[in-house]
Amino acid sequence: MGPPKNAVRSISQEAFDEVVKENMDDLGMDPTEALQDAIQTLTLQGVDLSGIVTCVPGEGSVKDNPVIHCLDRLNQLNAGPSNQIDDETVELLNKLTELCNSEGSGNAAIASRNGGVEIICSICSKVQKGCEHAIVSALKALAFLLHDLQSRETFRASDGPKLVVGSITDGFENIDILSSGFAVIAAAATGNEVLKELFVELKIEELILRVLSVKREASIQSVYDAIWVLLTPDDNRVLASQVFGYARKFAKIGIARALVDSIRAGLSSSSLVSASIALKAVAVNDEICTSISENGGVDAVLVCIDDSSEQGNKTVAKVCCSLLCKLAGSDANKTAIVEKKGMDRLIKLSARFFDDPSVLQEIMAVISVLSLRSPENAARAIEAGAGELALQAMQKFPAAQQMQKNSCLMIRNLVARNAANRTLLLNSGVEKHIRVAKQNHVSCKEAATDALRDLGLDDYNV
Repeated sequence: MGPPKNAVRSISQEAFDEVVKENMDDLGMDPTEALQDAIQTLTLQGVDLSGIVTCVPGEGSVKDNPVIHCLDRLNQLNAGPSNQIDDETVELLNKLTELCNSEGSGNAAIASRNGGVEIICSICSKVQKGCEHAIVSALKALAFLLHDLQSRETFRASDGPKLVVGSITDGFENIDILSSGFAVIAAAATGNEVLKELFVELKIEELILRVLSVKREASIQSVYDAIWVLLTPDDNRVLASQVFGYARKFAKIGIARALVDSIRAGLSSSSLVSASIALKAVAVNDEICTSISENGGVDAVLVCIDDSSEQGNKTVAKVCCSLLCKLAGSDANKTAIVEKKGMDRLIKLSARFFDDPSVLQEIMAVISVLSLRSPENAARAIEAGAGELALQAMQKFPAAQQMQKNSCLMIRNLVARNAANRTLLLNSGVEKHIRVAKQNHVSCKEAATDALRDLGLDDYNV
């Protein structure tokens, strides 16, 4: 691993306090002015002040901060001779969670910078079987504290992965432990390839499958979040992520099949969106995409697309189209989707959400993949109304960059191997809108040029 990209400078609490003191002693600033000047100066110098307690000298001290006060007391209790977790410890953990859950407060950074992760991991290691309320409180607090690289590395050094997986295994019958435990896994593994690997070494996929199979009715949101995070290559310190291999391992033991079962619950399930995102993360190759279809995945997604249209649910519409686009990467699935009137269902969906270019761009992405290297599917798309969709959407939303780009990509695939489509689209006047997109949006330039070229225009590069 190399150094993190866009690394920022850090400062200790003691060094920050000294800067404020120097402003007062050497420059004669009053306490409030000295504090504000220190914050402004250090920020301009690129110093990361997250986790620093900023208080006006004379009006308060670091020890007065409620997060620091809470951690100090937790540390005292944890250092005691007894291994029994008492009610005061649980109350303090709940208070810490409340403080760190305060949006914009910076309390999570203050807690992690001042030993919060180490303290909570130590508490977790002492919680005895049966003290479920204590472990839930500890895990909830921990999930908030794991917010950056430093806190996650501290978690790793504190044997956090093993502690959390052990807590979930021991408390498997408690839904709150499962929910808070997988929330910790999702928070810890975000942007950290090493922690992803450690969780896989602890056979987290077996625990995930067990939850999806045995606790399906509970619909635990954080389990789906953990799958997505574990299979996302989001650590910019590594050149080659191992998540592709993890996805194959997840699929091999049956997680993809279990996720299809979750999606079958449809819009009545609160976890439909998360389950769809998780399944998309698992579907990393043709074999997995095909197996998902064979287990009813394409049918389930198409039903959800129909239902999202009827109920006006844009979020479900976008997520399910994104998943369908991934599954359509398999040639066998392309055929299945078209045979199940997928083109017609997508065009119907576009009519329902024609006021939202973010939905339209996802629909166009699916049609584009379905039409790739398939003149027959391209012809079917035109019959369903894909040409009119492109023309009307590009005309109505000239400023929607991604939608304009996706429209150009879709047009290219509709005409690349289908001369009849080429004639139809040119006669519709779509060329004018492609050229406008190319001129107005840098992000559209390549896609628009390719579309113009495959439409058979000699001046495509103009």
